[in-house]
Amino acid sequence: MQKFKAIFKKENPVIGMVHVQALPGTPKYKLETSLILDKALNEARIYKKAGIDSIMIENMHDIPYIKGGVGHEISSIMTLIAYLIKKETKLPVGIQILAGANKEAMAVAKASTIDFIRAEGFVFAHTADEGIIEAQAGDLLRYRKQIDADSVAIFTDIKKKHSSHAITQDVSLTDTAKAAHFFLSDGVIITGSHTGEAASIDELKSLKESLDFPIIVGSGITQDNVLNYIPICDAMIVGSYFKEHGYWENELSYERVANFMELVRKT
Repeated sequence: MQKFKAIFKKENPVIGMVHVQALPGTPKYKLETSLILDKALNEARIYKKAGIDSIMIENMHDIPYIKGGVGHEISSIMTLIAYLIKKETKLPVGIQILAGANKEAMAVAKASTIDFIRAEGFVFAHTADEGIIEAQAGDLLRYRKQIDADSVAIFTDIKKKHSSHAITQDVSLTDTAKAAHFFLSDGVIITGSHTGEAASIDELKSLKESLDFPIIVGSGITQDNVLNYIPICDAMIVGSYFKEHGYWENELSYERVANFMELVRKT
């Protein structure tokens, strides 16, 4: 909890997603680097103006994802984007690099002086779209130590969306969270089964009662259900809802972000 509180100065912070446009070498890549940077920075400015608490960047347009690593052409541009957004907004900034490119995300965080990464495949294993994702906690934390990045928090997905967890079905969500905590995660991220799908209220309540540990809701938060989640989590990552018509590929909507943040602040 110490690292979480050092990063986020407000209770129940809302983390807005910047879905970086497709990067060089990926199938949907089409924009020049300058335009990719401009779009990401413009979204960060919209978030800042609308009162967001934190921003996370992600290479979500780089479909289909490569399992467990990306090339320098990806991590170098993500470093530049992260650095510029941090410099521009002065907000807590995080990063996820898909799929499971956790060491690359840590390197970007260190180089760009941002605050946290979102890591999948931290404990146990699961079958994702890209194949079997295995646990990386040991290698990742040793790498963090090697590059002197201990200040960078690692928030870890457990029972992650878009995945099959049949091989760990006898391990409960709570036990998985406890394993992540034991392996020195700085907080766990709980999602629904797909992008935009809400996490289970009952599971979150049970988790909150069992753990004194940061719990972050990572999908499905909307203006209609946010009040249900505030009492049972420590932070919320919102991506799809902040886009026009609530779809992740659409343009970011200032009105959606501002209205959502006004409701959260009133609460």
